Amino acid sequence: MDISAAPPIPWRRALRAAVRAFWAGSTWRSLMHLVTGAVVGLFGGTAIFALVLLGVGGFVTVVLPIVAAGTLLVVSAGLTVVQRSRHTAFLGATWPEGPFAQPVTFAPRALLALVRSPRTWRQLSYHLIAGCYGLLAASIAIAAWTMGPAMIFAPLLGRDTGLELRHWILCGMGIVLTIAAPWITQGLAALDGLLARVLLGTSRTEALELRVSDLAASRTSTVDAADAERRRIERDLHDGAQQRLTSLAMNLGIARATLDDLPEGGARAIAEAHEEAKQVLTDLRDLVRGLHPAVLEDRGLDAALSAVAARSPIPVRLRVDMDRRVARDVEAVAYFVVSEALTNVARHSEAEHAAVEVDLEDGELRLRIADDGRGGADSKGGTGLQGLSDRVRSVDGSFRVTSPLGGPTVIEVELPCAS
Repeated sequence: MDISAAPPIPWRRALRAAVRAFWAGSTWRSLMHLVTGAVVGLFGGTAIFALVLLGVGGFVTVVLPIVAAGTLLVVSAGLTVVQRSRHTAFLGATWPEGPFAQPVTFAPRALLALVRSPRTWRQLSYHLIAGCYGLLAASIAIAAWTMGPAMIFAPLLGRDTGLELRHWILCGMGIVLTIAAPWITQGLAALDGLLARVLLGTSRTEALELRVSDLAASRTSTVDAADAERRRIERDLHDGAQQRLTSLAMNLGIARATLDDLPEGGARAIAEAHEEAKQVLTDLRDLVRGLHPAVLEDRGLDAALSAVAARSPIPVRLRVDMDRRVARDVEAVAYFVVSEALTNVARHSEAEHAAVEVDLEDGELRLRIADDGRGGADSKGGTGLQGLSDRVRSVDGSFRVTSPLGGPTVIEVELPCAS
């Protein structure tokens, strides 16, 4: 039988754990955490308590409470930074990215907003608690590390007067306290870390708000990257393929007009190639125009939609009421929705007339596209309405379709616009 493979005796396992706890880095980091917490907590708690008394006691004047409140918020924000860095350094705590505290100004409205914020009161609560708990926890930990070893040597005090039972009791208590000192230290530090996570961290609602902000920023960067890539493709098509196709169409046209001695088959092939080149060039121009027309970039949504209405095979009544331009991504979505909707009207609705209304009011760009066709439009019916809805939702807009059988069909879109 292999003795080395046998499981250790329980008391040996406990002894090894106790010895390892004395030299573990977490034990000494916890002790440093408690000692520094006593210093920072005592200073911060005293400063906050003094500022609170100053603000309450200065009710005779109006300026003093406001100054005290502003100073209190500044001190609280600074203490939050220090306490978070202390918990990160000694306990490895992690905190959400972003400002540790809200920007502090002495404007009454800003101070009132901070006073109403739950985060402000949680931070102040921690700093006040840390002023008492930090000193108490550090005192208990230091006492465990100093009084425990001192009590072990209690029998030495009875050498001259005679050993008594109390000396051995003190010795046993000292041994127990010394062995427990690392666990006491780590437990007190863990309790402080729990308080910090609850009071200095973010609540579930705030964490969700941060997540939403991150997603919004990520979406904005994605939209900007896609817009830059679209512009590159448009530029390459315009300056490269479109120019070469134009040259090809011109050469084929010249050959068609000048080479009159070709056989009938050759002349017909050149003519067909010339017509095909012109059609491809037209399709390419439509593609470039659909990506992002230059008139939209240069002159805005009104001029771009006027060009769309003019190209429509059915009469379109257009009304645009905008006193300013909106964001580029909103303009692009509005242009795409109107252009695609009118294309669908021409292909599927059998309408004789269409109307487009665009209004900018109350921070929203509202679109209304209506036709007098046969109705029955369905986003699942292959008419491209689902793609329009997805494009609108990409900028947090709303999309509604009303299309009873027999018509009319009305598409209503609302796009939020920052002022």
